[in-house]
Amino acid sequence: MNRKNVALLTAGIALALAGTAQAATRTSTFNVTATVNTNCVITTPDLDFGTFDGLADTSSTSTITVRCSNGTPYTVDLSAGLSGNVADRTMTSGSSAVPLRYNLYTNAAHTQIWGNGQDSTFRASGTGAGMGTARTHTVYGFLAALDNQGEVDAGSYLDVITATVTY
Repeated sequence: MNRKNVALLTAGIALALAGTAQAATRTSTFNVTATVNTNCVITTPDLDFGTFDGLADTSSTSTITVRCSNGTPYTVDLSAGLSGNVADRTMTSGSSAVPLRYNLYTNAAHTQIWGNGQDSTFRASGTGAGMGTARTHTVYGFLAALDNQGEVDAGSYLDVITATVTY
């Protein structure tokens, strides 16, 4: 055989062997991790008494929503607002020196003032069922006509309440 044929034959054999060669592989594993901290989220819509005419008691409600990690016990406290006194919450108006007296309760009978659990006040509590499951707590507001018989001026009245979830 001549050299040219030998070279072609060798190249053909090399190509045939290369086509049947298997690729080598190696594997390794790794962990994917996350840590879930105990957590709660609270949302608080406004409570609006609407129009108060001074002749009739006015009630209103709002719903506080709490979402906590599963199994997390929590409490919800409400601040005293601008009056600084949970037992005597007031709304003020920029145009009136006389505030409107009202209060917030944990029950529809308006017998349990919602505060922080101290000084004869009550608080809401619960246990989280996961961040996707909301627990709701109704705030019962009450604006008594008898408590607001003084020189209350016409206008818009406001108080700012802070809701705190402790877990």
